[in-house]
Amino acid sequence: MTIGSNWIGAVAIALASLTHAAFADTARVAAAADLRYAFAELQPLFEKAQAPHKLELILGSSGKFMQQLENGAPFDIFFSADVSFPKKLVASGKAIAPVTTYAFGRIVLWSAKMDATQLTLKDLDKPEFRKVAIAAPNHAPYGARAKEALVHTGMWAKVEGKLVFGEDISHTAQLIDKQAAEIGIVALSLAVNDTLKSKGGYYLIPANFHQPLEQAYAVTTYGQNNAAAKAFARFMTTPPARQVMTRYGFGLPGETPQ
Repeated sequence: MTIGSNWIGAVAIALASLTHAAFADTARVAAAADLRYAFAELQPLFEKAQAPHKLELILGSSGKFMQQLENGAPFDIFFSADVSFPKKLVASGKAIAPVTTYAFGRIVLWSAKMDATQLTLKDLDKPEFRKVAIAAPNHAPYGARAKEALVHTGMWAKVEGKLVFGEDISHTAQLIDKQAAEIGIVALSLAVNDTLKSKGGYYLIPANFHQPLEQAYAVTTYGQNNAAAKAFARFMTTPPARQVMTRYGFGLPGETPQ
């Protein structure tokens, strides 16, 4: 009788484990490069709160991710730095509605060696700034907003010959950090990270110098049955996730823009 009970118990535990595993998913997350530090903190928080789900984070240019998804890239959820990209994917059938805004980004003037808090965009034509880095405007939303801000201030024509372009906003920060450019325009979410903050100051570019950086996500058609992707989308609305995003300088839906 004891043996039978033990055997039944072992079978029950095994079945429970199999059932538990059956609901465990790993979500492949295509995420805009400005989320680099915020998502590095959010990943372990999510995986602890939503065990046994896991995340595989792939960071890069939102525009390039959109192109890859159009061509069938196997991402489960797409966190874009520009709301228009996931909307286009929904329209083409590569993502499923709704497209959900998760944050509003800001751009800053940042240098790894100089105190940019004492500078504005008007200073970029000074001779000490031989190279100015921005993300490629044709596919990186932060680069597009940087160009808009330079045009708004009348500086685009003055600095165009000095510009070096990063593949995405994280690569742009690396160009400045490695002195391929003395200064540049990067995401606030990168500039407030402890590593970058300790190297140089930043000047917050006024939000009315450019179109809003409304950032949004969509679950892809490929990932529509991925439980981890849907769980991560829900997790982004929770207080712990919102606290992390706020700490990295993002404006959040439902809050008054700063």
